Amino acid sequence: MNYALAFVGFCALIVLHELGHFTAAKLVGMRVEKFSLFFGKPLAKVQKGETEYAVGWIPAGGYVRITGMNPNEEIPEEIASRAYYRMPVWKRIVVIAAGPLVNVVIAFLILWALLLANGTVTNTPVVSSQDLGQPAAQYLQPNDRVISVDGVRGDPAAIARQVATHRCAGAQVNGCSAATPASVVVERDGRLLTFAITPRYDGRRGIDRARLGFSYEYGQRDVPAGEAASLSLTGMWDVTTATVRTFAKLFQAREREQLSGVVGTGETLKQGFDFSTERALGILALISLSLAIINLFPFLPLDGGHIFWAIVEKLRGGRAVPFSVMEKAGAVGFVLVIMLFFIGLTNDIGRISDGTLGDIPR
Repeated sequence: MNYALAFVGFCALIVLHELGHFTAAKLVGMRVEKFSLFFGKPLAKVQKGETEYAVGWIPAGGYVRITGMNPNEEIPEEIASRAYYRMPVWKRIVVIAAGPLVNVVIAFLILWALLLANGTVTNTPVVSSQDLGQPAAQYLQPNDRVISVDGVRGDPAAIARQVATHRCAGAQVNGCSAATPASVVVERDGRLLTFAITPRYDGRRGIDRARLGFSYEYGQRDVPAGEAASLSLTGMWDVTTATVRTFAKLFQAREREQLSGVVGTGETLKQGFDFSTERALGILALISLSLAIINLFPFLPLDGGHIFWAIVEKLRGGRAVPFSVMEKAGAVGFVLVIMLFFIGLTNDIGRISDGTLGDIPR
């Protein structure tokens, strides 16, 4: 089921990306010949007006075919004015940039909504809802903030050391109760509460000390809409700079290992659904942002390549760049895209072999 959800998530990103191109092209008056989800021979297609809508059999993307994407294409005079290369530079840039822009907006909206719904993590450790056992469970509640134990304040390590000073009356046997209770002060809903809790000795290997029977997690706090938007944009910028740095250092083996292909990314998204819907949506937002970033690289056949050559034409005073030049540049760009695909696929195969497929590289 979660594999299906991951697949649907990918499809949604592709459809919305291509819908951005499609909508912008229609709005500026270009003639759209075909709107296709996936590549290859159509499994299904329907003609509506001047546009054919199709679904291909190779689930590796999608495309919008606009009349006149090749400047040397022979076009009937009655539709020539609506061809891509007959349009002003700014209209071409708007149409090409619309796809990545949709992905950026999707990423922002998902992250913004998650922050509004769940808040953000604070730097303050609080009592976790996980592993809340005896004797603490009789007194403490999740999200309580431990202020002090026996008057001793500090970080969780300092609190644990103070609790460990309480010892059982006889031999320190697993589960024995300390001879004296610990005075525990916690903050709950803005109020300070004091409890006398008798620690129990935990004799498990690697622990061997008295404990109160709880663990820590970082707290959550609600954030207003404006702050949620700011945090979303900051996080997206951090991801963007990290992605660009990775590709800038692609010839370094460690950086190449960070790349994932479709298989690895799909498995990561599937595992996100295994964990929670919120986790999956967060991963989907990062995938959407990554699609936008990669698509804006200035190499044909990527969207960024079309934008780059449109800007070059503008800088040349409106003189069109010879199509032969763009074809040669496009061949280089195609090789780079295939290289990225091959690196990602190789990494995925390696992760399948060592059992780490779906793990997020760090």
